[in-house]
Amino acid sequence: MPKFLIIRFSSIGDIVLTTPVIRCLKQQVPDAEVHFLTKSSFLPVVQHNPYIDKIHLLAHSWELMIEELKSENYDYIIDLHHNTKTLRVKSALKKKSFSFYKLNIEKYIYTSLKLNILPKVHIVDRYLKTVESFGVKNDGAGLDYFISKEEETKREDIPASHSAGFVACVIGAALGTKQWPVHKWKEFCLQLNHPVILLGGPEDVTAGNEIAAVDDIKVYNACGKFKLNESADLVRKAKLVVTNDTGLMHIAAAYKKPIISLWGNTVPSFGMTPYYGVSMVPHTMVQVNKLWCRPCSKIGYKKCPLGHFKCMEKIEVEQVIQIVKQSL
Repeated sequence: MPKFLIIRFSSIGDIVLTTPVIRCLKQQVPDAEVHFLTKSSFLPVVQHNPYIDKIHLLAHSWELMIEELKSENYDYIIDLHHNTKTLRVKSALKKKSFSFYKLNIEKYIYTSLKLNILPKVHIVDRYLKTVESFGVKNDGAGLDYFISKEEETKREDIPASHSAGFVACVIGAALGTKQWPVHKWKEFCLQLNHPVILLGGPEDVTAGNEIAAVDDIKVYNACGKFKLNESADLVRKAKLVVTNDTGLMHIAAAYKKPIISLWGNTVPSFGMTPYYGVSMVPHTMVQVNKLWCRPCSKIGYKKCPLGHFKCMEKIEVEQVIQIVKQSL
């Protein structure tokens, strides 16, 4: 019985993107035992995944975590993060490991010199390369996301006006340069003739209140009111998801939802677009092409380093509205 440890410490979207590796490894390698190592703050992302036999968490003590992992006596380590932390884990466990190539040099060249030499390969397929020597192949089923019955939202959790269907708008993102500006969302919600639920974390409550104020009947601000997996359930129940490049975008793809994704300083050619496998699900990527300063970073900044934020400001509300109308 081969025993595998898969490592991905963060973040929400990146962990969701590892789920095809978890599933394919478990289903295609006879008697495989699959463990997963992540940060404690991301436990909800993998907690209910039936293809994981055991979850290990990086919490308060690095030494305790290493001792726990040593006691498992793994056969193989699948490193899907490939940073200094995972190097320390691999050095401590001294087991045969397979790591994915992060394309950091290629991304640096793209963000610094605006020369795109990145391969046209999705990160899911690059993750899967780490397990191909075990005979594992992409099964085409896309991403996974699992929540428990207890985490599902109830009918009374959202306004009655939204119970017949709504558009989920993910207004949050880890960094400011990945967020469509509040004034754009306000105009979008004003023009859209459909119930809207705004999704984001506690840090997005103020922006959500400002957006919802344009029409507090049509627009419901759910930012900060639900835990991650409850927000995931709202994504699952949405007719359509309009989203920044963020974790809930990948959760929406796992649920095979039609997506309209808005791209600021990051670009689809980084290889982290919504991933559906072989499923034919409508997905439109909206971005400002031929902008000399884009991409400015592989991750992002709190605010535009040049001050103009054209990568998001030039995404027109009317364009997004038309795509939503066509999708609905």
